[in-house]
Amino acid sequence: MNISTVSAAHPEGVDEALQGASDAVREALAVTLRGCDELLPVADWVRKLRRSEATGQPLRIKLGLDPTAPDIHLGHTVVLNKMRQLQDLGHTVIFLIGDFTSLIGDPSGRNATRPPLTPEQIQANAETYYRQASLVLDPARTEIRYNSEWSDALGARGMIQLAAKYTVARMMERDDFTKRFKAGTPISIHEFLYPLMQGYDSVALKSDLELGGTDQKFNLLMGRHLQQEYGQEPQCILTMPLLEGLDGVEKMSKSKGNYIGITEDANTMFAKVLSISDELMWRWYPLLSFRSMAEIERLQQEVAQGRNPKEVKVLLAREITARFHGAAAAEAAQQDFELRSRGGVPDQIPEVTLSGAPMGIGVLLKSAGLAPSTSEANRLIDGGGVRIDGGVVSDKGLKLSAGTYVVQVGKRKFARVTLV
Repeated sequence: MNISTVSAAHPEGVDEALQGASDAVREALAVTLRGCDELLPVADWVRKLRRSEATGQPLRIKLGLDPTAPDIHLGHTVVLNKMRQLQDLGHTVIFLIGDFTSLIGDPSGRNATRPPLTPEQIQANAETYYRQASLVLDPARTEIRYNSEWSDALGARGMIQLAAKYTVARMMERDDFTKRFKAGTPISIHEFLYPLMQGYDSVALKSDLELGGTDQKFNLLMGRHLQQEYGQEPQCILTMPLLEGLDGVEKMSKSKGNYIGITEDANTMFAKVLSISDELMWRWYPLLSFRSMAEIERLQQEVAQGRNPKEVKVLLAREITARFHGAAAAEAAQQDFELRSRGGVPDQIPEVTLSGAPMGIGVLLKSAGLAPSTSEANRLIDGGGVRIDGGVVSDKGLKLSAGTYVVQVGKRKFARVTLV
């Protein structure tokens, strides 16, 4: 797989826009394009960068997130990483929490109406979102806004005036709306309001650039349209790829179980990164690593010339783990992983005391929190994934007498169980 420093197309007009541009502007464009799916229009963005350099006025860069769940995983950090890169260039980053739009529910990519959240859920999730996002963004240089600030103030009259800025025919060009309409799946009128309200956020914030996943392109373009309707210079839009999860197939999602939460403990985070395929590693590097593209390409060349890809994967695992837990925790996580790989027992494992000796192995695993059920415990035993004091357990009918045992399930779950 070839890693390119520029993944977006090089459209007509950008060379003209770059004529006479400084090295700083050219570098800013390269940073913007790194790992992105699409930047529209590139020539407009170059002009904005040149104007910012000439006037000393930072550009306003917007990312809107609806707090639909309390936790952020690595997939969410793809756009956050890009925001941080642009923030480090000196531009103003606006972390927009969609507390109003969450009441509608984003229909993007949905084949059914999304159930809205309660205000209490939204507030709780929003607080968690920003606290976790601050692990990537620089809080001192981040403007935090809630779109209820201007959306609530619109009122019924303002909403009708806003709705007059777009047509039903244009709205039905959305792929998800078209599919649902053809399939006879209901589309509620309030779902048409979602892209309008997200677009109006760009008007309220006077956004120069809005970021989002590839599934957000329609909503991002709505911002450009509405800014023009309201007499503003239209924003540029930057879409980022949807990060593939641990399986290397589906996009990272908690519901699919293929995710790495950014608040997971350091040992788990490190081990999960190490579990991805070599191919997936090269797709993750440009999107999750802060190493330069030149350095990433050098690492790829070294692997092509015979370097063990696991060594390069360890570098990525350490970088990601250190970002959220610190360098010392990342080093300790690597040591823990290597110890477990050699069949060793970590220095610190949970201590559990159970009564009821003699106890069947399935019940013990469930009671010690090492398996969710006895049936799952039996499945783990059948797969050779259970060890007691280093020996593999193959007998599902095993009963353990009183004593203390080191019990291991898989590569990462341990407990010192005292049975009385």
